[in-house]
Amino acid sequence: MSTTAVEPFDTVDLIRTKRSKGSLSTVEIDWLIDAYTRGYVGDEQMAALTMAIFLNGMERREIRDLTLAMIASGETMSFSTLGKTTVDKHSTGGVGDKITLPLAPLVASFGVAVPQLSGRGLGHTGGTLDKLESIPGWQASLSNSRMHEILSEVGAVICAAGSGLAPADGKLYALRDITGTVECIPLIASSIMSKKIAEGTAALVLDVKFGSGAFIKDIDESRRLAQTMVDLGKDAGVATTALLTDMSVPLGLTIGNALEVRESIETLSGGGPADIRELTVALAREMLTLAGQPDADVEAALDDGRALASWRRMIEAQGGDADAPLPTARETHVVTAESSGYLVRQEALPFGIAAWRLGAGRARKQDPVQAAAGIELHAKPGDRVVAGQPLFTLHTDEPARFDRALEAVGGAWTIGDEAPARTPLVAEKIS
Repeated sequence: MSTTAVEPFDTVDLIRTKRSKGSLSTVEIDWLIDAYTRGYVGDEQMAALTMAIFLNGMERREIRDLTLAMIASGETMSFSTLGKTTVDKHSTGGVGDKITLPLAPLVASFGVAVPQLSGRGLGHTGGTLDKLESIPGWQASLSNSRMHEILSEVGAVICAAGSGLAPADGKLYALRDITGTVECIPLIASSIMSKKIAEGTAALVLDVKFGSGAFIKDIDESRRLAQTMVDLGKDAGVATTALLTDMSVPLGLTIGNALEVRESIETLSGGGPADIRELTVALAREMLTLAGQPDADVEAALDDGRALASWRRMIEAQGGDADAPLPTARETHVVTAESSGYLVRQEALPFGIAAWRLGAGRARKQDPVQAAAGIELHAKPGDRVVAGQPLFTLHTDEPARFDRALEAVGGAWTIGDEAPARTPLVAEKIS
């Protein structure tokens, strides 16, 4: 006579608890995540539970338990044998946010190991791996042993996270994406931090965005998310700080994969747009402070060639040709200023959607991206423009995409008589 194991909890009871604004115990959460990972708890039940969490929230202890349970669902990594301090950075994503590209090699040029496990773009936010894959030969997938070798020899690696890290999160994120439960602080925080803690880094700096092009628009909500993630990191023994940064305006002057790589190289060569350099320097200082080098002169490393040399080593270690020309789009379309004055507004989100429609992003995970598609900005808010001057250029291989891209940016910028007041890029630090 065959017998089956009796499960210790009933999923419906857990759903009712959260529906009624109650809290789940540590053992209930541990069981839930394990049972969902192995398929005992169905997607329809987890969808009901995540909606209850979305509507009613979770206590700090519950969020910590959820994070630890997702870590326990898979493997964890360790860099204890490297002989170097490890520090990572995570951004909540935005438009033109290419900061990982110059940041990782810059920090590595100070002898610190930067294990940057990154993802692909979906929707209006670009993916770091998609950007780097515009470099001929560059490979996103590495074995754990090869990742350790590169960190030991080069100091920085940017690669795809293995499916073995926090697999419960991968399954849960896909469900949240199709059930309208993505924008939920307990679920966002546990998702991000479960992967980062499982990755095994000793320290972590978070770039938490707010504004038009950010995942969470409101600065108060972004602050709550940042504090929740900092607390989770500290609970797990990972030194963690966060910067709240403004994503109301696209970062830099490019949006799109190869375009952003080009701008990153300009930044690593001592140039680049002022906002890209400012945020790269601010995050590098935070990372190096956590790594025990609070007085590191990061601007000097950008200007004297050390950061660029570190970039070349990082790209070549993953099969990339650092000297190869980057792809360029077959078609371009220039949009000019209709009047003279100051550019007073340039909303990030519409420009991100336009770049996506040009082919720089994907609507589904399996969709291909165009390496050369995107938008090149010729002015930023505060700049003086004259009638007829180019404001931005659309890039794509398929000219049929121009109309929908132009529709996306309609009304997304304003030219006025007075320059707008400048707002700080970095709003505050949370530690």
